[in-house]
Amino acid sequence: MLLKDKVVIVSGIGPGLGQELSTLAAKEGATAVVLAARTGAKLDIAEQEINELGLGTKVLKVPTDISNVDHCRNLAAKTEEAFGRIDVLFNSAYDPGSFEPIDVADLNGWRRSMEVNFFGTMQLTQACIPAMRKAGGGAIVMIATMVEHKPLATQGGYGSTKSALRNATKHLALELGKDNIRVNSAHMGWMWGPSVEGYFDWQVAETGRDKNEMIAEVCRNIPLGSIPDDADCAKAAIFLASDYAAAVTGAGLDVNGGEYMPV
Repeated sequence: MLLKDKVVIVSGIGPGLGQELSTLAAKEGATAVVLAARTGAKLDIAEQEINELGLGTKVLKVPTDISNVDHCRNLAAKTEEAFGRIDVLFNSAYDPGSFEPIDVADLNGWRRSMEVNFFGTMQLTQACIPAMRKAGGGAIVMIATMVEHKPLATQGGYGSTKSALRNATKHLALELGKDNIRVNSAHMGWMWGPSVEGYFDWQVAETGRDKNEMIAEVCRNIPLGSIPDDADCAKAAIFLASDYAAAVTGAGLDVNGGEYMPV
């Protein structure tokens, strides 16, 4: 069990990766999983899925908008009050912004996305660091994106926010190493789940193209031959949070079926 007896916070709970991270943390032995999202119904669904595992995992639901610094501090305080410590933070909450070419982009959309993806994530991270220090260490995993490395048309705003976060991740790793707090990022490519399924459905409606044809087109660029499932992508992030990655900090793990391979 990779997260045995750890207290784990997952931000951005919802259909897809956030929910997969929370249920997998429970399966991997976390003593408590703290669920954070703006929408209470999403927290309820995630709690039900964890409880249905029958593992006795403690669950705390804290409605949280990470762009609100008071919400972030409240989440950390409630976690420490309930369980005495914070061992792992998965920064999974994000705002995709609007997909449009940069030359005509509404930069107010970029600012909104930056408030969540960069400043919101940093606010929540800052709020959790004191508890990790008191616990003698911890692990922070930023959920990043392949778009930082491999530009995709119309995703310049989203990629820029995550690139800023990646730079801060490396600086955090440097600064927090003395406290035995590791900070890494998992760079997700295409992930088969509700968001990507919704994207293909939208493309069908917009273009009239065949859905299977579009999926096959994406898969041709992935050496493993298929779009990775979001549950498998969650496993890579869980590894970074686990003691198996005890010697790893400041790293960026590419989780994309081989579509992007850094030199």
